[in-house]
Amino acid sequence: MNRALRRAAPVALAATAALVLAGCAGGSEPDAPETTAAADCMDLSSGSLSDGVTVEGEFSAVPTATFTTPLEADELERTVAIEGDGDETATGDPVNAIVSAFSGTSGEELFSQPATITVGDSTVFEAFLAGIDCVPTGSRTVTVAPAATLYGETGNETIGVAPGETVVIVVDVVEVQEALKPGDWTENVPEVEFGADGEAPTVTLPATPPPAEYLLKVLEEGDGDEVAQGDNVTLHYQGTSWDTGEVFDQSYGGEPAQFSTDQVIQGFGSALIGQKVGTKLIVSIPPQYAYGTEQSEQNPLGGQTLVFLVEIEDTAPAAG
Repeated sequence: MNRALRRAAPVALAATAALVLAGCAGGSEPDAPETTAAADCMDLSSGSLSDGVTVEGEFSAVPTATFTTPLEADELERTVAIEGDGDETATGDPVNAIVSAFSGTSGEELFSQPATITVGDSTVFEAFLAGIDCVPTGSRTVTVAPAATLYGETGNETIGVAPGETVVIVVDVVEVQEALKPGDWTENVPEVEFGADGEAPTVTLPATPPPAEYLLKVLEEGDGDEVAQGDNVTLHYQGTSWDTGEVFDQSYGGEPAQFSTDQVIQGFGSALIGQKVGTKLIVSIPPQYAYGTEQSEQNPLGGQTLVFLVEIEDTAPAAG
């Protein structure tokens, strides 16, 4: 699978986002959940199953969950394990969260990664929306999700969810996302050598520590339409880890990637906003705007500063 986000999108850019979107389950497409009405909260309540899950670990870090297996649920249950003291999330809020999922059959961790989920987003599975819905920021929620609210009878082979399996989801509701703008990258900018048509470019990192700041340099400004928040963009990209010096993902050598700006890691999507079609840019993304500061087997890019070279080919408003 090309590391992609929606159906043709880069998983390396937002692995968790791909898993929370209805229609990205790896099997036949389930029905998308209905959109929560403006200013309304989902009809959620705790139960013996969600109350019976014990979660340990620091807030916003990778947690552990302990519960009696096999766990089988018929209805969605949500328990607020930690109640935060921030503002309550509301429909339309883009929420930065740490999303962790566990097999209801074995209790094993399926994944744990940062994700940005919009409250009430009709493209997101009901089970994941429940974790961020109408709770104060700073909260930790535990959702027990029957298959009907998640991957259904197809399961999700990519992460090891069997057909019809119940999943336990732990969500740390970190904050409502604010606009993120990169600073100008003027020092220790990597050298970029573009290849012939279709060939991958070469990015040479300087022998310096990675920047602590979120930085961007426009290598060549385009003259086309500007990318707006939520647009579906078409582009080529190459991702390099500053920590390892290795290219971990790229679209070069194949078709350009297509995805929405609000369904990739925050630092990548924000780098595109306001840029014109035809622009070539390079951006350095610190861990907090990429895959978080915690590295794990399920999140190998955690804790790393990522450098993306991007060539924007087209942009279009999201379909209504």
